[in-house]
Amino acid sequence: MPTSKDVALAAGVAQSTVSYVLSGKRPISEKTRKKVEAAIEQLTYHPNAGARALASRRTHVIGLVIPFIPELHMASLMEFVSSIASTARKHDHDILLVTEDEGANGLRRVVGQQICDGLILMQVAGEDERLPIARSLKVPVVLIGIPRDPSDLVCIDADFELAGQLAVNDLAAAGHSTIGVIAWQPEVVERQVNYVERFVRGTNQAAKELGVKLLHVVGGTDLGTISKSVDEVLAQTKGQPAFIAPEGIVQEILLRTLSARGLTPGTNVSVIGSASPGMAELYPVPLSTIDLRPREVSRRAVEIICGLLESGSEGPHESLELVPATITHRSSVIRPDQAKAS
Repeated sequence: MPTSKDVALAAGVAQSTVSYVLSGKRPISEKTRKKVEAAIEQLTYHPNAGARALASRRTHVIGLVIPFIPELHMASLMEFVSSIASTARKHDHDILLVTEDEGANGLRRVVGQQICDGLILMQVAGEDERLPIARSLKVPVVLIGIPRDPSDLVCIDADFELAGQLAVNDLAAAGHSTIGVIAWQPEVVERQVNYVERFVRGTNQAAKELGVKLLHVVGGTDLGTISKSVDEVLAQTKGQPAFIAPEGIVQEILLRTLSARGLTPGTNVSVIGSASPGMAELYPVPLSTIDLRPREVSRRAVEIICGLLESGSEGPHESLELVPATITHRSSVIRPDQAKAS
């Protein structure tokens, strides 16, 4: 296996120069840097992570704190994990998955034992027990999600308020004056995750501006609950009904419920759901969806924490970034010309 000494000999430079090119700690001329990089590629040299950590006092590992809880839609969660891991590798970092079994103590452990250089926290609750610890750590911490009090914290998330506005706007433009919003599962709502409140606020704001009647009904993962919610919306709707289902697992049950009542998305009912592009296209009627851009949120979370690590400044830091949501139009919303034809 080649060493940094072999790279130095191949490039015709000192071994310390190879180290400086890899670490970026000292300015190196472009000509010398290219010689070293060419030698690295030729020899397929990979720096020893342990030696590099000792030299730089950094592990080049980012801890990703994930709550593996039953109500989470795991396919959606793994989309975040996959994107975070691939982006981290582009920035020469690895990801360490940290489950929430230890709670706040887990944060202290991985940082105190110098297992990782910084942390990304997912599924942040409104009042989250991890936040006092996150504020006190001397390493960068980035939250995917926004707590009630984001002071002294670095937060990034999809713009759920904009997502709610766009969904209502889209259905109103299609001619619907009454819209049913199927809520997240009660377990998610009870965790007081901030994105639920922001989404509801966005739908309410758009409905008020457009004069649309919104019916916020109960969500869940059982057919009986969704059936009652659908019937409640149908009973109060004149003309063709419309539904927004911002949670993937709830949306799947909604579509089955509508089918059992002879309602077909895009024909005699409009539905805007939440699914990855691949999944949305697999439905019998391709589903119009709220695109919360999880890959972009994940990419930015890694870029932010790597930027903080490179700056070398100790916490706490404070910033809040929202990634704009979009609506991806497919076939599940009745358009005005379709309504006239029917």
